[in-house]
Amino acid sequence: MEFNAAKIKNMFNLEGKVALITGGAGALGESIAAGLAVYGADVVVTGRTLSTLEKAVQGVAQLGRKALAVTCDVSKEDDVIKMVEKVKEAFGKIDILVTVAGIAKRSPAEDFPIDDWQQVMDINVRGTFLSCKHVGKVMKEQGYGKIITISSVRGFAGHPGGYAAYGPSKAAIDGLTKQLAAEWAKYNINVNAIAPTIFWTPLTQQVLEDEKLKQIFMSRIPLGRAAVTEDMVGASVYLASAAADFITGQILYVDGGCTAG
Repeated sequence: MEFNAAKIKNMFNLEGKVALITGGAGALGESIAAGLAVYGADVVVTGRTLSTLEKAVQGVAQLGRKALAVTCDVSKEDDVIKMVEKVKEAFGKIDILVTVAGIAKRSPAEDFPIDDWQQVMDINVRGTFLSCKHVGKVMKEQGYGKIITISSVRGFAGHPGGYAAYGPSKAAIDGLTKQLAAEWAKYNINVNAIAPTIFWTPLTQQVLEDEKLKQIFMSRIPLGRAAVTEDMVGASVYLASAAADFITGQILYVDGGCTAG
């Protein structure tokens, strides 16, 4: 095949693409929304409360792209169906899905409240599946799509910090990612996961400001620091772009070497 320099140079261009990001109100969702917009995508962000999405929408709009906020509880199928319908009404298609919506609760396994455990599973696993299921239908009709699920290094290895719900939920995301990739490759839908180590957000600040806990985490990260949300942007743009057209069913670790040993 002849080398196409223009195509290579343009492979990260997302102009004309519509990206849907669940959990768009959080620090990670907001950063990914802005990152995809920088490369040309129009962006829809979702969350359970409309007012919390305003910052993400404003950030995308300031970058000159179209932005839309839609309320949705990803653990409720009716909500997800309505969300997808609203995006189709507004944009006519969905090219990219990033399933950021998720929660983490920590407790020793022997004391873990079962209701808290189930809530983590409902949002992280059920919510990811429902989002993929109904956006996947749209992508199947289009004959194209890029799905990026958000996993974690906790899906790869355990941790003494009380992740008896979060870890298994992310291991399930890894398995779901590979299953959907295998099922939907015939529809030209790529499904991959990004799996970060702990990163600085308001949700992790309490852990990272506890010196004892912080040292436990840092001792497992060869690069010696927690991730920041911007560390996830490049991986997201890559997997959403034409540069990753031949990549599917993969777990991309953004972890400072955590899983290397």
